[in-house]
Amino acid sequence: MRLFATAVLCAALTPVPAIACASCGCTFTSDWLSQGLMTQPGQAITIRYDYVPQSRLQTGTDPIDPTSIDLPPEREIERRTDNHYLTFAYDRQFASDWGINVALPMLWRPHRTIAEETTGETRSNGKGIGDMRIMVRWQGLSRPGSVTGLQAGLTLPTGNFHRRFASGPEAGELIDRGLQPGTGTVQALLGAYHYRRLTSDVALVAQGQVHFALGRREGFRPGTVGEASLSVQWLGLKLGSKRGRLIPELQLNTRITGKDGGPASDRTNSGGEQIYLAPVMTARLSPTLALYANLQVPLYQRVSGYQLVPRLIASTGLQVRF
Repeated sequence: MRLFATAVLCAALTPVPAIACASCGCTFTSDWLSQGLMTQPGQAITIRYDYVPQSRLQTGTDPIDPTSIDLPPEREIERRTDNHYLTFAYDRQFASDWGINVALPMLWRPHRTIAEETTGETRSNGKGIGDMRIMVRWQGLSRPGSVTGLQAGLTLPTGNFHRRFASGPEAGELIDRGLQPGTGTVQALLGAYHYRRLTSDVALVAQGQVHFALGRREGFRPGTVGEASLSVQWLGLKLGSKRGRLIPELQLNTRITGKDGGPASDRTNSGGEQIYLAPVMTARLSPTLALYANLQVPLYQRVSGYQLVPRLIASTGLQVRF
């Protein structure tokens, strides 16, 4: 059961950080680790770091060469956004089928862009606390050899959404709402997951989730996001002692993002679909300590309007159970 619980930790769901832009991609695996889903009663604390470098300008499925655009441009041309997320999470699985997870991200987001009708770069360095998420889960549908659960929760508007550009022609102006540390809105999350052992050493995990804003705030409503993931894990690698174990995993992640709404949104340049392939490695060092790392590589990315997309996404995490 301890090995089974560790394997479930390696699966994935929706990102904890407030990744507001459609092209920022998915962080399924890292989020599942932070949720600390456990089949036995207990508690867990997780610290996780995600890096999402958006460096390629794209429209639809086609890349754009920024040097081919005449200045000043008729529309905003984003140059680069580096998203750094550090997430702290607490998880509790009760003796019943119920569990709870609370996660709070902190982020640092250097951003460079050329605003319409300007020739110089405008820069921002948004950082601070993101939006807190509270999730509850119920695993009452589980059967011997498998775990099936339902999830529901809220993302609370704890992050600042009034950060301003620091330098350049647009210095002092508000950063786009999709790039703020917080969305300013309360969002609901609904999801389900299923874990099954195919053989003694191979497991399959499937999950999906949707989160959507419950209202608009100061002219902005983030687009609805739907995510799904399918992964295969191999549980047969021992690490040193009998208690240690390496768990490699291959994961296919998808994300569909609707357009943002409201007069404060950049609706034209929001929304899209992504598919990522993610090799994952988790090291269970002891019954109470686990390390994990993964890289997500985009297989397909389609965005609306002009958006920056990542060439890869890197994540790593540490979890302590007690």
